[in-house]
Amino acid sequence: MDTRTGLPVVGMVGGGQLARMTHQAAIALGQSLRVLAQSPDDGAALVAADVQYGDHTDLTALRTFAKGCDVVTFDHEHVPTEHIGALAAEGVKLFPPADALVHAQDKQVMRERLGELGAPNPAWRPVADPADVIAFGDEQGWPVVLKAARGGYDGRGVWLVDDAAHATELVTTLLAGGTKLIVEEKVALRRELAVQVARSPFGQVAAYPVVETVQVDGICVEVLAPAPGLPEERAVAAQQLAIDLATALGVVGLLAVELFETPTGLVVNELAMRPHNSGHWTIEGARTSQFEQHLRAVLDYPMGDTGLTAPVVVMANVLGGEPGGITLDERLHHLFAAEPGAKVHLYGKQVRPGRKIGHVTVLGDDLTDVRARAARAARWLTAGRP
Repeated sequence: MDTRTGLPVVGMVGGGQLARMTHQAAIALGQSLRVLAQSPDDGAALVAADVQYGDHTDLTALRTFAKGCDVVTFDHEHVPTEHIGALAAEGVKLFPPADALVHAQDKQVMRERLGELGAPNPAWRPVADPADVIAFGDEQGWPVVLKAARGGYDGRGVWLVDDAAHATELVTTLLAGGTKLIVEEKVALRRELAVQVARSPFGQVAAYPVVETVQVDGICVEVLAPAPGLPEERAVAAQQLAIDLATALGVVGLLAVELFETPTGLVVNELAMRPHNSGHWTIEGARTSQFEQHLRAVLDYPMGDTGLTAPVVVMANVLGGEPGGITLDERLHHLFAAEPGAKVHLYGKQVRPGRKIGHVTVLGDDLTDVRARAARAARWLTAGRP
């Protein structure tokens, strides 16, 4: 408990943009989020007052960080599962707990558990050698999707495998490097969707509207809220699926369920148990942002209203562009002149081509108009032109 405010202290392991935006939400709740960062240049470390430095794989650093925290949560899934379990055994309150978070850390564990729960999985198989992938491809049809069971994100750790020769070469190399693998069918998808729910230790849940996520080269570039043209029955089914998973897995905090919409229904792609890129639109576009909701959940406060603040909300990620051109400050000048209604969030990151350095959000009544305005605003920051 913070003796100055009388309010609980939340610690977040990881100092990236998710911790940065969670810190912003914490301020309104009377808190200054405690952050475990790796570097003073981390996005959250640049703005938070209560920052400790250490590696998330170092159990001693985690123990030191947890002292004085009423609850510890995460801005990424990379803390070793055994470390979370060790801290919990020592009395540290961690949300989500280790036995829940492992389903977002390990895709094989996730697929096995989803199958046990009867949730919609694609066809899949664990991979011990190239023959597993070849047999799977012959059964399901080529190409197939090879995934690293741990550590992949933003298109990393995912490979499209065309045939047996490709499988033999790629799987041999990856297994030799110690990468744990699974193989999945290439789903005939219409589009990608995502739904977020929050769950408290008390068991209260709150679901956000289902959104459409637009991917380019495995990176989310755009989120449309609510998902356009999604029948109400399917939207409710997606929300119920996320609620059921959060409950069955014992999630506390946010759960993001990434989904494939196929001609025959919904299929679970991945899970994340933290604030998620598909929910950044909620800062301006929902009555309660995902970041405030995550704090409410881990503190066991009642959940906030998840309703939309406008009929249409579009979030566009800002990716780093090629070096050169006008400065980022000048780009902001042009963006604000062209799109005064756009809300800009920059993460304090060094600009590199293709790196997520921020996002913009636009609200309105017409999807085509709002989408065009959001894309134009993002282009100003990425490329320095409309």
